[in-house]
Formats: sequence, C-alpha cells, structure tokens
Amino acid sequence: MRHKFYFFLSLFILTHIIHAQLSPDYKGGFVFKLDDEGKKVMGISTWGQFQTIYTNDVPEDVNQFTFNLRRARFNSYFKINDDFLIVTQIGLNNLNSQNLSPLGEGDGSQIRLHDFYGQYNLNKEHSIGAGLHFFNGITRLNSFSATSSLALDNNRQSWATLGLSDQIGRHLGIYAKGNFGKFTYRVSINDVEKNGLDDRTPELNGPAVYGGRRILGSKEAGFSYGGYFEYCFKEMENSMLAFKTGTYLGSKEVFNIGAGFYLHPNGSVVSDEPGLYSGEDVNIYAVDVFYDKPLGQNGAALTAYAVLQFQDYGRDYLYLAYATGSMFYTHWGYLIPGKEHQLRFQPYVHLAINKVDATPEDRNKYGIGINALLSGKNLKFTLEYLHEDWINSNDFVTLQAQIAL
Repeated sequence: MRHKFYFFLSLFILTHIIHAQLSPDYKGGFVFKLDDEGKKVMGISTWGQFQTIYTNDVPEDVNQFTFNLRRARFNSYFKINDDFLIVTQIGLNNLNSQNLSPLGEGDGSQIRLHDFYGQYNLNKEHSIGAGLHFFNGITRLNSFSATSSLALDNNRQSWATLGLSDQIGRHLGIYAKGNFGKFTYRVSINDVEKNGLDDRTPELNGPAVYGGRRILGSKEAGFSYGGYFEYCFKEMENSMLAFKTGTYLGSKEVFNIGAGFYLHPNGSVVSDEPGLYSGEDVNIYAVDVFYDKPLGQNGAALTAYAVLQFQDYGRDYLYLAYATGSMFYTHWGYLIPGKEHQLRFQPYVHLAINKVDATPEDRNKYGIGINALLSGKNLKFTLEYLHEDWINSNDFVTLQAQIAL
C-alpha cells in the first residue's frame, strides 16, 4: 500500500514544480465582439478533467489503477443583442478502457449534445427560454457546475433525475428564470424522455419502476415540472447560464437559502393485478443552504453547503443510484491564505447519508480531499479519498487534473 501512496503523492507534488510558469487567470473563456457596439457577442470555452483512480475492492484479475477522461467539453454562447441568447455545449463523459472502441465509433467515444437552448430576456430581471436546458429544480447541486466544484465531483444522489427522465441531467422543455430583488427563481415544464435508464417491467405487487412515459404513454406521463427558489442574503450570483457555482475562492461573499421541487405525474408504474399497470407520481423536494465568504485580507476563504432532500420515486423504489427515501449531504472547504495567482491549497470534506425505504441499510459515504489551485479553477489538481458503505464497503483514491480555457 505504501508504494501506492507515494505514487499519488509524487503526482500531486508536480503542482509545485510548474506553478511558477503559469499566466494569471482569465475568466469566462474567450469573448469576441461581433459589432462595433458590442451588443453582438460570441463566447467560447473548452475544458476537461482527467483522472487516475485507485479502487480497493476489485476482482483478482482487474487492475486497481485505471485512467479516465471524466469530462471533455466545448461551450459557446451567442448574444444576438441584449434580448436574445443561444447556448450550446457538446462533449463526452467517462471515456476509459471499458468503452474505448477501435475506430472511435462506440457509444462511449461519441461527442454528445449536452445543452442547446435559446433564451429571450423580457427585461434585465426576467427571462424565458426553450430547448435542451440545465435550469433544473430541487437544489443547486442539480444544476452543478463541474469546473467550480469544491469536491472532486458532484454528490451522485443530487442528480436526482439523471437518465430517468432527462438526458445527462438536461431536460427538453421550456423555462423561466429571474429575480425579484434578492429572491431568485427558475421553473420549467419538460417533455420527459421515453427510453430512460430504468427499462424494467413492473413485477406483480413489486416495487415501482420509473417507466411511466414508456408504459402508460405520454398522455398520462409525458410532462415533468421543476423549480428552484433562493433568497440571497449577501451578494447576488451571476445567472446568465444555468450552472450553479460550487466555490468562489474568496472572490465574493454569498449566503443563500434555497428550496426546490420536481414533480412527474404518473412517472413511476406499479402492478397490483396481473397484466394491469397503474401510475404513481414522482415527487422530489429539498431545502439547502450555501455559504461562501472571504476570510480576512490574506486570501483565505470558507465554502460550506448542506442539503436535506426527500425523494419519492414510487413504492419501494430502488434502482442504481436512485431510491425512495431521504438524503442529507454537506461539504466544507477552507482556502488556505495565499496570493491569487500563485499556487494555493483548498482542503475539504464531504458527507452523505441516504435513507432507503426499500432496505434497512443506509447508503452512506464520506470523503476528504485537497485542491491545488495553480491558476484558480483554470488549472486545478484534486486528490480525494472516498469511502462508501452500501451492501459492501469500498475505498477510492482519485487524482484529477482539470484545465479550463
């Protein structure tokens, strides 16, 4: 085990070697003005995350170390004028030795459409839009920004509908967003996907299956509804795009309390008589709090987040990461004092407790990690240890490199 520790430690120490050669941060990718007045604007950015993962519990013939291209993205937005906005995001997730293909034609190798939506600004405070969008309800983690995440990755159960009714966390529908003073909102009506992850057939008197659209049809189970509402006690956040920031690295003071919901009428299906199916509503709701504050004048900062979520996917629902029950999740991070454009460290911890109605066993996990910020979020290394308890226990150690341009 000792040589594995030194392997990760050596990789992490590389951050010290190269930090002096980095240029200062730039924010928001590249922005090009397309007219003299600057009303027509094109913005582009690209970013990626590459991981080396150590897994403790694997079969005897499986290597405990793997490489994984966690995310690769290309983003663009076009402002036709002050009123119209078009956003596009393409990319892939989790490209590794298990889904690589000889000619790059396999499912895992394919670039996918993540976001494409058009938005009309009614005024400076309120907007409406339509398309494949990420303006989700429930919590801020359900519209998670991967590049600004405090921890290595999102809390998996916070993506409460990913693949069940949406595509990679994005729904196809219409949305409205805006603010009344310091009260912000985002609401949406969405056409749910027919071929979701849960392709099971309901068993007689068995647990619910999330397949209402597929089994009952779009008339009974075609639409879902979501919303998320926040009150901002300190500074307001930028809401031009859907993504919710994970840590501001001391650049502003934010204290928000939020609440949200997701409703899919007849989203799940049960069978109480042979050959007959009936729908059960899927209801998810949560409250959360987010706090990010610079500490003193030396560059230190605190980031804290907590959420209590209740999910009802139907009777005794349990499938993959999803279960009827409740969840508490929290993470805390401290940015160690230092100058903005020099190497800085941000240790953090996170904890998740999941109560599952279908089983007496809780699904729990905790992690501890550290971010090495060489150029803010633009060049970041993260080393994390994660322990999970669910039926069997498992341990993971991951080193991730992130570059965002």
